Amino acid sequence: MHIRCGYEISYQCDQYTPMMLMLSVHPSRAADLLTPGIISLNPPTSATQHQDQFGNTRLRIIGPPGSFTISTDFTIRDSGQPDEYAPDAWQHPVEDLPDDALTFLLGSRYCETDKMSDIAWSLFGATPPGWARVQAIVDYVHQRITFGYPFARSTRTAAEAFEERQGVCRDFAHLAVTFCRCMNIPARYCTGYLGDIGVPPVDAPMDFSAWFDVYLGHRWYTFDARHNTPRIGRILMARGRDATDVAISTSFGPSRLAGFHVFTDEVAA
Repeated sequence: MHIRCGYEISYQCDQYTPMMLMLSVHPSRAADLLTPGIISLNPPTSATQHQDQFGNTRLRIIGPPGSFTISTDFTIRDSGQPDEYAPDAWQHPVEDLPDDALTFLLGSRYCETDKMSDIAWSLFGATPPGWARVQAIVDYVHQRITFGYPFARSTRTAAEAFEERQGVCRDFAHLAVTFCRCMNIPARYCTGYLGDIGVPPVDAPMDFSAWFDVYLGHRWYTFDARHNTPRIGRILMARGRDATDVAISTSFGPSRLAGFHVFTDEVAA
C-alpha cells in the first residue's frame, strides 16, 4: 500500500534559538519513500543534517525570532501487513545478548528501572520468559493506564505513570519499556506515524505515535502498549532509550509551540 504522511509545525522564538529536530523518516525506511521526504523551513534558515548515536536522522537549525514553520509532505510504500506476531520468540540470557542491545537494558531519563525493578519482578516474575512475558507486560500496562490527550505531561516518568494511571502513548511506552528492562529484556522507545489504517477512525486530531521494540530471538519485534493489537502502517521516525532521545524538537533557548498538524492516510497506489 501507499501512505501519504506529513506535518506542519510552527514555533515562536524570542531570539535566534538553536534547535535539534527529529522529524525525518528513519533511514531504515528510506528505500520505501516514493517521494522525497524533504523538510521545508519557512522562513528559510540555516540547517545541517546528521545521524545520531542511535542511527536516527537529526536536523540542526537556528530558529529565527518570531514565528517559523517546519513542514513536510511525502508518500511512502508500506507492506500493508500488521505488526509481526512471533509467540515462539525466546528471551536471551543477559550474557548472550549482543553488545549493542545492552544499552536498552539500562535505566534512562523516563524509565527508572531502579525504582520499578521490585514491582516488575513481583508482577511478571512467574510469567514464561520471552514473547509471553512481553505480552503480559503489554496487557498489564494497557489495562492500568487510561489514555487521554488532556493527561499529557512532558515530564511524566514511567514510575509516575504507574502511580497516576493515566497518560498518552509515550507514557504507555515508557512504562512497558521500563518493565521489560527490569525483566532483562532489551527494549527501545520508538516514535513515528501511525494512522487509522485497518481500524475504525478515531475522532481526534492526528498526532505522532509512540511504541516500543524488544529484542527476542536474535531480532527486534514491535509492541504497542496503548493499542495492544497488531497495527498496519507504522512509519518509524526515530528510536532510542526514551522520549529524550527522540523528541521531535529540542530547543536551546526560549521557544513555544504555536501550531501542530500531522497527517497519515492510505492513498491509491
